[in-house]
Amino acid sequence: MLNSNSSNQELLQVREQNVPRGVSTAHQIFVDRARGAQLWDVEGKEYIDFAGGYGAMNIGHNHPRVVQAVKDQLEHVTHTCFQVTMYEPYVRLAERLNKLAPGDFPKKTIFFTTGAEANENAVKIARGFTRRSAIISFNNGFHGRTLLGMTLSGRARPFKQHFGPYAPGVYYAPFPNPYRGVTTEQALSALQDLFYQQIPPDEVAAIIYEPVQGEGGFLPGPPEFLQGLRRIADQYGILLIDDEIQSGFGRTGRLFATEHSGVVPDLITVAKSLAGGFPLSGVIGRADIMDTPEPGGLGGTYAGNPLSCAAGLAVLDVIQDENLLDRANRLGLRLKETFLDWQARFPQIGEVRGLSAMIALEFVQDAQTKVPAPELVHDILDKALERGLLLVKAGLHDNVIRVLVPVNIEDALLDKALAILGEILEETLAPEHGKASEVAAPVA
Repeated sequence: MLNSNSSNQELLQVREQNVPRGVSTAHQIFVDRARGAQLWDVEGKEYIDFAGGYGAMNIGHNHPRVVQAVKDQLEHVTHTCFQVTMYEPYVRLAERLNKLAPGDFPKKTIFFTTGAEANENAVKIARGFTRRSAIISFNNGFHGRTLLGMTLSGRARPFKQHFGPYAPGVYYAPFPNPYRGVTTEQALSALQDLFYQQIPPDEVAAIIYEPVQGEGGFLPGPPEFLQGLRRIADQYGILLIDDEIQSGFGRTGRLFATEHSGVVPDLITVAKSLAGGFPLSGVIGRADIMDTPEPGGLGGTYAGNPLSCAAGLAVLDVIQDENLLDRANRLGLRLKETFLDWQARFPQIGEVRGLSAMIALEFVQDAQTKVPAPELVHDILDKALERGLLLVKAGLHDNVIRVLVPVNIEDALLDKALAILGEILEETLAPEHGKASEVAAPVA
């Protein structure tokens, strides 16, 4: 039985004695309950959540409709394994996603548990369909922590720390980052060079990309870059795998972030906010591609759990009925205006970037050299925690603060969060470059 009087410090000691240090935690608190965009720790302190479970809580914590859907499902069945006996929530959720995903062609969907599982199975399906083995991924991307997931991820630390040898057949290309001098033209040219220098295109099964790199620091793939990938893939018979695990389900003001570019991928991987915090992932794709593996080639014991599928159906209802795509766009506009105002006043904010409510601030030592400033981000995160605001970092150098707040956050709560962050930036950044006259006010 849980001790309701436990303190954060007491539980930290239990953690240190019983949980390996390899699983890191952004903030040294233990959450007791959550609702909407708020959390309360075991000591009763309240926090505004700008982390959103690393992107799993686009519709907020414990949304009543999701909770009720799961409660109703609990009364029927919690697990049979879909490969033993089937259940309706699985096929109904697949049916809805097939209708909602971009592409005017028949689609099919299979469910798993984690984002890494979804990406691994997308690769399996692509290899089976093309009868090719090579996969192209992008520098600074992230696709999971399993053997193939971390191999696909174009970042060494902390994901590949002496965990090799890694999966064979994966090649890396640059991803556009105009702030760091990598243009769309350069990235597409480098991809063509890869075909000449490392792997012939007729041996490549798929190109996997994030329409907005998440762990990489919220780098949006420019529309012309994603469109270029589509042309190259079509030219060489290569499949496009769109990793929407962090960018999907309303975060960018569209159900899928790739819709901003007009690019229709062959396969889409989903997870995180798909089920409002319940463990569920999936692969959505062209029916002819998805039907390539023979029976028994795909699946998993907990894949597509009925409780999670029921939650997923409720999430889609909430997104539609509460107009959350419009709310995400309005939230994104407000955040961008506020962040750009801060950038104009604080030279340590090198760039404000993202799509809609998937937005981030990159911190540097100064605007000229653009040297990353992870120490500033660490300081800001610590100060924010003390004042009841949960933030998380990202980027190759951990010098980016990303926003993953629930898109349906109440206006008053958003005002409070932005005021807290504005005050922290003022006291942390202004002293070295001249005290600004006043704290940036939240956007009206």
